[in-house]
Amino acid sequence: MRLLELVILGVGLLAVIVLSVDHIEREMRHLLRAVIWGVTVIFLVEYLVRLWVAPENPFYEQDPPGKARLHWAVSLPGLIHLLAVTPALMFLAGYTITGADAASVFCILWILKLGLHAPAFSTLARVVSNERAPITSVLILFAILLMMAATAAHMLEAEKQPEQFGSLPGAMWWAVVTLTTTGYGDVVPVTAAGRVIGAMLMIAGIAVLALMTGILATGFAQEERRREYLRVWEQVSRVPLFASLGVVTVSEIVGKLRTRYYPPRINVVRRNAPGDSMFFISEGEVEVHLPAGGSVKLEQGAFFGEMSLLDRQPRSATVTTTKPTTLLVLYASDFYEIASHIPKLAEAVEAEARRRSEENRARQADHGKKR
Repeated sequence: MRLLELVILGVGLLAVIVLSVDHIEREMRHLLRAVIWGVTVIFLVEYLVRLWVAPENPFYEQDPPGKARLHWAVSLPGLIHLLAVTPALMFLAGYTITGADAASVFCILWILKLGLHAPAFSTLARVVSNERAPITSVLILFAILLMMAATAAHMLEAEKQPEQFGSLPGAMWWAVVTLTTTGYGDVVPVTAAGRVIGAMLMIAGIAVLALMTGILATGFAQEERRREYLRVWEQVSRVPLFASLGVVTVSEIVGKLRTRYYPPRINVVRRNAPGDSMFFISEGEVEVHLPAGGSVKLEQGAFFGEMSLLDRQPRSATVTTTKPTTLLVLYASDFYEIASHIPKLAEAVEAEARRRSEENRARQADHGKKR
């Protein structure tokens, strides 16, 4: 459904862009207008459907139907969908598509719908909210530098360049262009003092932009770590061995585990490969190909690769996924660190390793008798 909406949006935007070209045949122009109105009608139907089913949204399930629809209509997604159908409302009011100005209106309104399909926008909103204090400080610093530089340039350059620096708004244009390191070159200081101000402003602009970039990058990294922590916690909670250890212990283990996703028929480990990690099955299924012949299937909640860690020997079997599988990887160094102060985990892993060793010896014995 999302892909279909993106395709329709792309077709509509392409028609709007082509329509803004002046040298187009009349038949093609009529066709493009028909496409634009067709897309607008589709968006109008979509808006009405979304408005009608708003009470089924989990965010509004506690509200009565009318109030739920009102809440959705005034929410950010609801307003964006409403803006997308504004051309239809404009048509009903007597406005028609006549040229490039209308095409620009369509582009601005429709392009907002792309934001609804960008999951990173919600992350960006959380980052800005979490880092609002340092971001505000940087913006205040930006405003201080801007006004100081514009005022100084106005005082130093107004006599030589009255058209460019004769007013504070004109000087502020130069200060903004210089502070953001854009450097159009349409307005430049000519006095020695003005150039000194410009040089200092360029250096300050680089520092301010670097500071803003660092704040946002750190915020994104922290948000991604939080999201990854929650994803791993959800996966860990599906493994019975971890669920029995308690919340405090699990929270410590979560920081050591790494989530890996495998498609079907992929070798997770190969026989005789170095054993540097063990794996817990959060979702899916794997098949262990035993060296003596035969295979064993392990499902959600099981783990493998522990024998290599305990014996510090190469892998004794090849393990292949049989379906899409989510695994939690625990590397050897982290395993020994956890085992040193969480004996219950180490004991459970060792007990399972002994049980599997006995089963493998029994299978080898049966295989020898059959021969």
